Amino acid sequence: MDLVTVDIGGTHARFAIATIADDGAITMSEPETLHTEDHASFQTAWEDYRERQGGTLPNAVAMAIAGPTGGDVIRFTNNPWIIRPALVKEKLGVERFAIVNDFEAVAHAVARADEDQFIHLTGPEQPLAPTGRLSVIGPGTGLGVAHLYREPSGEYRVSATEGGHIDFAPLDQIEDAILARLRKRHNRVSVERVVAGPAIVDIYQTLAAMERKAVPDCDDIEVWTKGMAGEDSLAAAAVDRFCLSLGSVAGDIALAQGGFGGVVIAGGLGYRIRESLQTSGFAERFAAKGRFASLMATIPVKLIIHPQPGLFGAAAAFSTQHSGATQ
Repeated sequence: MDLVTVDIGGTHARFAIATIADDGAITMSEPETLHTEDHASFQTAWEDYRERQGGTLPNAVAMAIAGPTGGDVIRFTNNPWIIRPALVKEKLGVERFAIVNDFEAVAHAVARADEDQFIHLTGPEQPLAPTGRLSVIGPGTGLGVAHLYREPSGEYRVSATEGGHIDFAPLDQIEDAILARLRKRHNRVSVERVVAGPAIVDIYQTLAAMERKAVPDCDDIEVWTKGMAGEDSLAAAAVDRFCLSLGSVAGDIALAQGGFGGVVIAGGLGYRIRESLQTSGFAERFAAKGRFASLMATIPVKLIIHPQPGLFGAAAAFSTQHSGATQ
């Protein structure tokens, strides 16, 4: 069957037509990206996409949404749209739908993606375990964390979590200094304050203060750009430090969730820093768990490189929720 799959964030709404084959395999058309600020509501964006597709769309939709999906009204943090699940069929003219959190969708993508959609980061060079628990972590604007359990039957279950909001635990003097800087603004410092994209600014400013260097105010995009290009040695050091801290957090999440079948780093930021993850101290920090270091060394850690995991995962979630969806 065909359906519309949508990945909705604060700035963009990405649309594609997904096809679910009889064997459950999912293929997608080339995605189209619409700007949320150009549309008064999701319904008008849907109508725009429908016109771009010649005036008709499949009668099913899967939506991955950047935010909580429970309740009678779904609100977005960074755009004025709202979605009322009870009215989706009427407003969009569909018969079936699925709505999932965006990172829950990413975990569905991890469960369904082929082995060639992953890059090896650390641990044994073997595929993710076909059964048991896996942890999925995605540094982006925030820090997404999900739990994936694969049944021996081949079925799987996904749980969205708020693991990005556990307490940050510094491991050296530099991280002590980062924590001290953040504590000036936040009574409680979560790992999201240190290993999400915007955190690179605080890391950069902390390193500058430690070296007594005056650096210009800049946003996270500028720091990432200078650091990844090697144009600024301090920014490059901030990128390495980010990777170290991400390794520590990923290891903590695996221990907490029992994700011993594998850990997957997801998201656009993870992909952009893939070379830094492989050459920094990410691997050492991931395994540095004291008495559990030998256990951590047995966990394969991968980076998913699927170009649209949100869209793909939303379609996979629809397929899971609607058994017989190929009919």
